[in-house]
Amino acid sequence: MMIWVKYFLVLRRCRWTASRFGKRNYSFIPGDDVKSLRSVPSPDVSKIRNIGIMAHIDAGKTTTTERMLYYSGYTRALGDVDDGDTVTDFMAQERERGITIQSAAVTFDWKGHRINLIDTPGHVDFTLEVERALRVLDGAVAVFDASAGVEAQTVTVWRQAEKHHVPCVCFLNKMDKPAANLSFSLESIRQKLKANPVLLQIPVGSGRNFFGVVDLLTNQRLTWKPTDDGRSFESRPLSESKQEEAELLREVRQARTALIEQVADLDDEFAELLLTDFSDNFDAVPSIKLREAVRRVTLTRKGVPVLCGSSLRNKGVQPLLDAITDFLPAPDERSHDLLRWYKDDLCALAFKVLHDKQRGPLVFLRIYSGTLKAQTAVHNINRNTTERMSRLLVPFADQHVEIPSMTAGNIALTVGLKQTVTGDTIVSSKASAAGAIRRAEAEGRKGAALSGVEVPDPVFFCTIEPPTMAKQDDLENALNNLQREDPSLKVRIDPDSGQTILCGMGELHIEIIHDRIRREYGIQTHLGPLQVAYRETILHEASATETLDRSVGERRHVVTVELVVRPGDRQPAGSLRVEFIKEVAATLSEDMREAVANGVHSSYLQGPLLGYPLQDVSTQIQRVHTEAGTSPAMVSACVSRCMLKALRLAGGQVLEPVMSMEVTVDEEHLGAVLGDLAQRRGTVRDIQSRHEDKVLLASVPLAETRGYSTAMRTLTSGKATFSLELDTYVAMNTQEQNTLLKRMAGLL
Repeated sequence: MMIWVKYFLVLRRCRWTASRFGKRNYSFIPGDDVKSLRSVPSPDVSKIRNIGIMAHIDAGKTTTTERMLYYSGYTRALGDVDDGDTVTDFMAQERERGITIQSAAVTFDWKGHRINLIDTPGHVDFTLEVERALRVLDGAVAVFDASAGVEAQTVTVWRQAEKHHVPCVCFLNKMDKPAANLSFSLESIRQKLKANPVLLQIPVGSGRNFFGVVDLLTNQRLTWKPTDDGRSFESRPLSESKQEEAELLREVRQARTALIEQVADLDDEFAELLLTDFSDNFDAVPSIKLREAVRRVTLTRKGVPVLCGSSLRNKGVQPLLDAITDFLPAPDERSHDLLRWYKDDLCALAFKVLHDKQRGPLVFLRIYSGTLKAQTAVHNINRNTTERMSRLLVPFADQHVEIPSMTAGNIALTVGLKQTVTGDTIVSSKASAAGAIRRAEAEGRKGAALSGVEVPDPVFFCTIEPPTMAKQDDLENALNNLQREDPSLKVRIDPDSGQTILCGMGELHIEIIHDRIRREYGIQTHLGPLQVAYRETILHEASATETLDRSVGERRHVVTVELVVRPGDRQPAGSLRVEFIKEVAATLSEDMREAVANGVHSSYLQGPLLGYPLQDVSTQIQRVHTEAGTSPAMVSACVSRCMLKALRLAGGQVLEPVMSMEVTVDEEHLGAVLGDLAQRRGTVRDIQSRHEDKVLLASVPLAETRGYSTAMRTLTSGKATFSLELDTYVAMNTQEQNTLLKRMAGLL
């Protein structure tokens, strides 16, 4: 009996993961560290770091995260992406494909600091996961493949970080690869990211002989043994007496001098210190002063610290953890002007939702002010609802630790918030929300909710059907849950056929959603053929007049509308506009103006050719005449009918999404790739050299990219890689448009 009890206790302390190869890995979480997570985080908010790991796909984000957890003592075994047993890639789809699909949060301690870390996806189909993570984080680690430098998706995630003003630290990973090149990577950061890299380390050895780094702040040489797990490493100063280190020492002195000069150019306080105390001898500059200056440069985003290493070979991760605590900001160092409306009351932002079969919806919250406590009621400003939060958890990937309360600056996982979705603002009570709204309105701001995230429009769609009608309700429940988890997933009902339409960000996105429905909800659904989400616009200016005269019961509704539609200016911010001439705006009430605008915007949802949404259209309302008793709903209906007439007169044009493509291929297969792109109506923008490979930059219509990964593997014998990102919408030529119209009509 005692043997079985001990066996049960061991199983409770371990996390079992099964890889796609059928292996089992028992990754232990030490009991003492779990107890430390159960305690309320330190009130010293300066010791908290909320960071994200972001990069291009396959740059090493998840591997780096795995090493951080291992060296901080929160796992006892090193997981591997290829084996499918990493902590943050816990979904079955992630372990099978070896990629990160949804962001995962983990919490751990490092040298007295609490680090809340989110591992984000690198695939463009899941870019919203990166967006909503960066919205609530204070800093980020950008991971680069040192042999490739800045890649396509790296540019995208870097722009997202800049959008939210997130300070970054760069980690040049895979320094052990034969093609790894420090100077090339630094130059690509300057040229492609328009950033100012501040090099803090230089590598010791190159390629397979890479075994350490030299810290330019302290002149310490850090070396790791090639055979162990990297937990221990040797740190010592460079010696002039050793002949093999003499040349390295000269290189280090030059690099440190360049670092000091660069930081002095970026930080006035440090420049003044140099001029007064160290103008004659840069070698005497204390490392602590240089470190403080680098921190100021990082927080002001004038420069980005750059470190080197190889996560897979267990080298350089501990200095990266030190850089996170040394250079990235604490929550109180990030300005959040809106929080003054809440003072010390609770204010948190919901940024992610997961569904658990036993617990129901799990909502991730970033706490900006106040204290969050379990078993309390909270108020949702966006929904104007009050909900009771039953439990409060510290997130650790798919394992969670329950705690009684959590203070400002932390990331929490809550149970019981059934109506809260991504982007909602949570406060302590309705009275607190009312007070914040009053203070916001006094400053001329409408509402007191924190800003959420912008959700991109889907580019692919297909029909989805249950195996039997008895499963229709189950499918609807699954789709509702998945939409709540993933705002970039859209589900709509076709008004003509009554079919359910699944809209996503790409082929992989829809494939993952379909797989999750089968595995997690047990519904063997059927997908229709994948179709492209086109847009429509108009070619000419056109005007129309429409009169609606209808009696409903004893009430008569009479309205006459005259309007003009014009092609827009192709600017995203003004792609769909509604304008009233002064005479009309002066005579209409606010309710009627809103009804007219609703009628116009509802017409924008379906174009005159194929029923796709419109863009780049401007509408001017020239006359609206209503008789007494006419309802706003009738006004909207008349405007919609008038819009449909005007849009048909203006002539329709189909706009197709065009993808920005980056292909890395060896010179031997370059010709085959170029020929294939020409057949796909692709346009080559540039061909660059990257070591012995060629980097092909091109624009390709999205409709021509279906099945491209299979074709690419066949053409290049699996030696090429590519990435896609939505660039813009362009008008289809007449021949392609006519072919599309015939295909949609069933004539082809």
